[in-house]
Amino acid sequence: MGIPEVDNFDIVEIKFKGGRKEYYRNVDFLALHTGDPVVVDVPSGHHIGYVSLQGELVRLQMQKRKIRDDDEILRIYRVANQKDMEKWGEAQNREMPTLYRCRQIVEELGLKMKMSDIEYQSDNSKATFYYSADDRVDFRELIKVLAGEFRIRVEMRQISLRQEAGRLGGIGVCGRELCCSTWLVDFKNVSTSAARYQNLSLNPGKLSGQCGRLKCCLNYELDTYMDALKDIPAVDRPLLTESGPAKLQKTDIFRKLMWFSYNNDNDWHSISCERVKEIQEINEKGTKVFTLTYNEASEIEDLAAKSTRELELLDKKFADSSPKRKKKPRPQNRTAGENRSQQSPNRPAPKTNQPEAQKNAPQNQKPAGEQQKKHRNNKNKNKPRNPEANSGQNQAPQPPLANPQKLGPKGQNVQKPKGDAGNPGNVNSGDPKPKPEGKKRFPPRKNQGPNPNKPGNE
Repeated sequence: MGIPEVDNFDIVEIKFKGGRKEYYRNVDFLALHTGDPVVVDVPSGHHIGYVSLQGELVRLQMQKRKIRDDDEILRIYRVANQKDMEKWGEAQNREMPTLYRCRQIVEELGLKMKMSDIEYQSDNSKATFYYSADDRVDFRELIKVLAGEFRIRVEMRQISLRQEAGRLGGIGVCGRELCCSTWLVDFKNVSTSAARYQNLSLNPGKLSGQCGRLKCCLNYELDTYMDALKDIPAVDRPLLTESGPAKLQKTDIFRKLMWFSYNNDNDWHSISCERVKEIQEINEKGTKVFTLTYNEASEIEDLAAKSTRELELLDKKFADSSPKRKKKPRPQNRTAGENRSQQSPNRPAPKTNQPEAQKNAPQNQKPAGEQQKKHRNNKNKNKPRNPEANSGQNQAPQPPLANPQKLGPKGQNVQKPKGDAGNPGNVNSGDPKPKPEGKKRFPPRKNQGPNPNKPGNE
């Protein structure tokens, strides 16, 4: 902080036991430093304290505590020497035994008071007894007993619970020394409303300090929270939505976020304060919003996009689950004549160049003619030449034909003799109908040599 350039201020701040601070004037302009023990003037003798602050900052502290710079301010004698410190040490050793004896006397007298601390002056001429009580206490008899037993002048001073914690000292939950025992001088009233504004749980065990009262640090950030709460809307009743009423669960003041839940569920939905104001205005008109998160303009687009994604996922799932059609194995590479012979067995195989076919065929594969011949032989191995002969067991044997025809390429009759036109299947007729000469089943090909694959040319 900026300090104005003025002459050195001659008043020094001195700290005593229990964090008590007083102001004394440096009349002799002693060269003092922070932490130096000094002997100061007191109404009933002299006492020893430590320098805590000096210079222009002392003026600002006096203005804050409303202390006037007049003749009532006492002076500093000197810097304490070794003899002064030894005498003060002897006085401090008497404090604890005196405190225990004082508590016994209080119990004997039946006084409703609590003795907190005792402070002896460095000259062993006076002792100040600090106590706390809820009501007014008549301690006149107690002063007589203490003065006659300890042979000193007794001063009784009542303090509050906060001042008592400051005198005793300690470490707070923050890990640092208590504020009331270090720098805090004025104790302001702390109410539970300070905890409500900061959204703190109203648990006395967590909000109370070592003094048993609300922590003084609750007032430190209260002004900042009050400024931030100006932009937070007040939610007195649940928000009305199509999914049901939404109740307020939590508010983040600095991030401007508010959490709501449907029917006190564990699922909380965070929305901004501007969105809460919009929903409140819509509810005042008697209408409900669809959801808390989105506004009506973007809800339709989001629903359409969501439905489109669902349809795409269904299509993909259906495509993956449908059975795949297996591919048929491709036939082996065969010659054109072999394929045609398999399609029409009665048709003779075309003429092929035997050297080229044998050259292109694999080593372990036989020629096409031999394979076809072997196939026909295996097929007709157990088949009788006259199928009508074995059609029935009770039929009479038939005489052989007069002019048997030659066998065809597959060992079957090319044309069987027929009887009359009214009885076409009568083979016992003596005058078979001759086959017309002009109609031949396989016309001869021109300029065609002998076919090696034809069984008749073997």
